[in-house]
Amino acid sequence: MPSNVSPEYMNAEKKYLASKTDDEKLEALEEMLKTMPQHKAGEAMRANIRTRYKKLREKLEKKKQKSSGKPGIKKSELQACLIGLTNSGKSSILSSLTNAKPEISEIKFTTKKEMLGTMDYSGVKIQIIDMPAIESEYFDSGIANISDILLILIEKISDLDKIMPFLVKASGNKIIIFNKIDLLSENERRKTEATLRSKKLNFILFSSKTLENIQELKEKIFLGFNKIRIYTKEPHKQADSIPVIMPQNSTIKDVAEKIFHSRVKIKEARVTGPSSKFPNQEVGLSHILRDKDIVEFKT
Repeated sequence: MPSNVSPEYMNAEKKYLASKTDDEKLEALEEMLKTMPQHKAGEAMRANIRTRYKKLREKLEKKKQKSSGKPGIKKSELQACLIGLTNSGKSSILSSLTNAKPEISEIKFTTKKEMLGTMDYSGVKIQIIDMPAIESEYFDSGIANISDILLILIEKISDLDKIMPFLVKASGNKIIIFNKIDLLSENERRKTEATLRSKKLNFILFSSKTLENIQELKEKIFLGFNKIRIYTKEPHKQADSIPVIMPQNSTIKDVAEKIFHSRVKIKEARVTGPSSKFPNQEVGLSHILRDKDIVEFKT
């Protein structure tokens, strides 16, 4: 052990050695991580403590899941996750976009587990996950790697250099949310927008405080999935308000298979909307649909 450790670290280590349960050990290790020396001579010690902390945390997580019978986060049809550094405003954005009520604090690393919320966009339900800060011990890259969309929050463009190395295996579409624009002057906004545009990034300027551009953000999130909304209807009735979500360039046959699971034979299909030449047009099974089409099946 390096000779110049702080009294706080020594107290945390004593607490760890006296711990009788794994929960007590984890709490003590957390204090040790916060108070351990940051100089070069302490590199080996820091690596050792981080390894012990990670293994013990994983052990406790597995134990909790087993005892509660709850699996990990179940991926929904449309899933996006909020990625960012600590205090970037992820929890505030989750609260403004969804029905979730996360703890919002200026204290660093407040979010220690994933928080779920559901965003409603014109009847489309989108699962949004607020991830712990990317530099936190609690960050789970596995969830980020499989999400359809990564909502990457930054306060300055240089934040991307710190965040992107953690996302090299993530395949989802990336949307850069430049947050806290309420703190910028008009000139600073123009320069920021010009720089982001020059980097050919998919971005939006946003304020989690004033909610400026929130509707544009919701639309950008939906468009990022590359999906279309298809509304079905029964003869002589209004179209359903909840759409069927389909990949772009889906056909009448694709929609029928998703709805009926090939259990019925389609006798007739009619379309009203962007892909039809006129309202209630009769079409074949190979007809390619567009966003917001209304489809009527006769079986």
